[in-house]
Amino acid sequence: MNGFKDVVGHKELIQYIENAVDGDILSHAYILSGQRGSGKRLLAKLFSMAIQCQNRGDDGSFCNICQSCLQAENENHPDIIKLTHEKVNTISVEEIRQQINHTVAIKPYSNPYKIYIIADADLMTVQAQNALLKTIEEPPDYAIFMLLTEKVDVLLPTITSRCVMLKLRNVKDQIIKKYLMDQMLLPEAKADLCVAFASGNLGQAMLLANSDYFNEIRDDVIRLLIHIDDMALEELFLSAKKISDYKLTIHDYLDLISVWFRDVLLFKATKNVDQVVFYEQLSEIKERARTSSYEGLENILEGIEKTKARLKANVSFDLTMELLLLTIKEN
Repeated sequence: MNGFKDVVGHKELIQYIENAVDGDILSHAYILSGQRGSGKRLLAKLFSMAIQCQNRGDDGSFCNICQSCLQAENENHPDIIKLTHEKVNTISVEEIRQQINHTVAIKPYSNPYKIYIIADADLMTVQAQNALLKTIEEPPDYAIFMLLTEKVDVLLPTITSRCVMLKLRNVKDQIIKKYLMDQMLLPEAKADLCVAFASGNLGQAMLLANSDYFNEIRDDVIRLLIHIDDMALEELFLSAKKISDYKLTIHDYLDLISVWFRDVLLFKATKNVDQVVFYEQLSEIKERARTSSYEGLENILEGIEKTKARLKANVSFDLTMELLLLTIKEN
């Protein structure tokens, strides 16, 4: 691991961490918040390594070769404790008491600090949060807590008010695209599609890049949209029924259709091909832009949003898909 250089984006946050470590102005508790895949666990690990490093640089960076760094890298550091929990969706009060409250009074084994990392902190029950609160209200000088969460609003205000908030913001699209092309060797067209779906989340972009299932959905959507104008009604209804294969990931399916028609609308309005996501299907995008009116394209995009609302309201899946495909065909 090359330290904070491994982190894509989040420059301001990394600068804050390095300054805090270098100046020894550490808080006793932090909340690292951000979407799943945004890099919370990696940042917590690097932050912990920098704090515990026995040969730290002047800029707050860790050396990567001392005993503390090697232990942290190998996930066996005695003074970096990661909370574990038995149930998938819950962190219980007993787990907080046994792993934190009952051990925090024990001084660090070999480092100045004892760091507790609580991933998925929003899974703590109210009782568990209250138990943790008793510790972070008056912690030992050597104790540091890092709470990682996607849902800050689930945490008690009494906890959030005692923590420094470190929010992982979206990474710029061009940075994610460069990473996917340079590090994962993705072709530009596929990188653009992953970026369009990732919404600034590098972890999500990497997941999509490695997902055969996502590629399968994409290919089926492309086939459908290329041929839908030539389909008879019977064939259209059969296609609507086939979409049920993607019932569990229907929002990805619908979002792909949205991106396609946004490409069509963008090209129709600007004739600019540089921002077209489905660039490999540019000839089909151009043809659709020629044959569909602005009003028709707006009707389709509105139809996709209505489809999502109908599915949320538990309207018949097959009927909802039939209505959407009819809307696309008619416009």
